[in-house]
Amino acid sequence: MGKKVMAAGHICLDITPKFHAGKTRKKSSLFLPGKLVNVGAADISLGGSVANTGLAMNFLGADVRLVAKLGIDPFGKIVREKLRKHKAELCFVNDKESSTSYSVVIAPPGVDRIFLHDPGTNDTFCAEDIAEEFLEEIVHFHFGYPTLMRRMYEDGGRELASILAMVKRHGITTSMDMAAIDPASPAGKADWRAILALTLPQVDIFLPSAEEICFMLDRKRYDEWNARTAKKQGADADVMQVLDIEKDIKPLAIKLLELGAKTVIIKCGAKGIFYKSSGDAEMRKLVSSHRLKKAEWCDLEGFEPSYLQPNIVSGTGAGDTSIAAFLVSMLDGYSLDRCVKLAAATGACCISAYDALSGLEPLDRLWKRIEDGWEKNNRQNGG
Repeated sequence: MGKKVMAAGHICLDITPKFHAGKTRKKSSLFLPGKLVNVGAADISLGGSVANTGLAMNFLGADVRLVAKLGIDPFGKIVREKLRKHKAELCFVNDKESSTSYSVVIAPPGVDRIFLHDPGTNDTFCAEDIAEEFLEEIVHFHFGYPTLMRRMYEDGGRELASILAMVKRHGITTSMDMAAIDPASPAGKADWRAILALTLPQVDIFLPSAEEICFMLDRKRYDEWNARTAKKQGADADVMQVLDIEKDIKPLAIKLLELGAKTVIIKCGAKGIFYKSSGDAEMRKLVSSHRLKKAEWCDLEGFEPSYLQPNIVSGTGAGDTSIAAFLVSMLDGYSLDRCVKLAAATGACCISAYDALSGLEPLDRLWKRIEDGWEKNNRQNGG
């Protein structure tokens, strides 16, 4: 590809106990006082947007510079050692006062993941941690998981806006991804509509999940989604299975474009991916920057169903790696439609492994599988 990209933001160490194959469990049965759940050996892998999206872009052929903040502690040492095994350029920021972030990922077969997360050094990450020289040669900047980084959402998101503005001053295109929010945490109490109104005008491609962005923009609708899910399928059901793309997802994309994003990619879990792009002057700048075709990128919308994956092991990293495939495909000059197809295909590959990277395949191989008729999940409406 030849273009240099930066992945900055959240990083952590993921500790994922392996559940025995074939034993589908209900979430309500996992956490009971005094209960013992037998599991297999833990998978110790890198997590967070910087590792998942950044290293996936590296695997898919991008020249990647990773910018992350780590503690001087055992978990930090493991993260550094694992990152050095890859060919990506590493720009570590060391924090002697805080501990390295980690997550315990509870991912039993057939159940959406549960995370026990310590944000650690991610909470102190700020604009000063992205040195001006880090931006040299960069053509695209991706920032991930500001929802799990205290400096990014406190004070109305001014630090996040400062980072994006700095990047934009260098003429670099931008993308941003989110992560789930604990409603009881400080992030859950932040005014995310105001934060998005401040930051999205400086975001070319915004790639949240449906649940994440509904929580941020419309808490009443988010609560209604969960109530609808519980009523139709029970407390352990996947909320995406009761949602309608046109009625539930598209209105969120329209609102995000109104707030300033140029292209909106909404990840809809096992359902697929909804996309909508604007046709304004700022969108045309994105198209021009990467020599894309206007007709293939401006004023478009659509839904790409997910690809069927018979060997589902864990959803860890599926959204992050699908973002990587989308961004690398865009930088390769592909159409918006093809970028979304490759994103959905990469997500389907990712869930065949416990970690984010082991299941990935090169984009040319994925495109051949798509052209050969890879079967899709064509269910768009709620059940």
